[in-house]
Amino acid sequence: MAQKKLVRFAELDTFKNVLQFPQDIKGKWKDYFKNEQPITLELACGKGEYALGLGRLHPGRNFIGVDIKGNRLWAGAKKATRENLDNVAFLRVQIEQLHQYFAPGEISEIWITFPDPQLRFSKAKKRLTHPRFLRIYQQVLAPGGIIHLKTDSPNLHRFTKDVLEMYQCTVLNDTDDLYKEAALPEELKIKTYYESLDIAESNRIHYLAFQLPPVLAGEEKDRELKEAIRYELD
Repeated sequence: MAQKKLVRFAELDTFKNVLQFPQDIKGKWKDYFKNEQPITLELACGKGEYALGLGRLHPGRNFIGVDIKGNRLWAGAKKATRENLDNVAFLRVQIEQLHQYFAPGEISEIWITFPDPQLRFSKAKKRLTHPRFLRIYQQVLAPGGIIHLKTDSPNLHRFTKDVLEMYQCTVLNDTDDLYKEAALPEELKIKTYYESLDIAESNRIHYLAFQLPPVLAGEEKDRELKEAIRYELD
């Protein structure tokens, strides 16, 4: 397995649709894609199933899967190359560093699909919908940009709803059983590898779509949040 990873990492360096810790890309993604179409991110994308699915649905828009694990990105990049999806790229960086690779307003939309729910109370700050991450997204999202969360974790869904209420975010859509919704948009029918595992054993998918306020409350509000979610137990 170690040898297989080494081979993949070597091949990753040759992929034109993979950027690993790129220098001087901030504010220049339109040059990379050779167009000025909107850019959507899939965060913690793994094999990039959502970026690929969105890329197929919307050939006139641009999509970037972001993850730190190159072995997973290899699979998505390989598939995008085989399918000639020139509107799909992959960025190997830490999510905490997004502001180093995207200019303010350069991103129109963000998808967070089946992230690790970090169920322990002590790990709450690692949840991708924690305010510390929302502040990072706010640095790169265009005004009115939409953030989507799909998860099989009722705990992460509940936590995120608490965050959105406390930080005065605008909820556009909220459901705790997505596939029971009528006339589901094609974007929401895309399924990832982690969704198929049903790790939470909840037999249902939770979905939230929301927008951030112009200014997100600071650390004092974070302390209030910590107290408010003490219903969680390690």
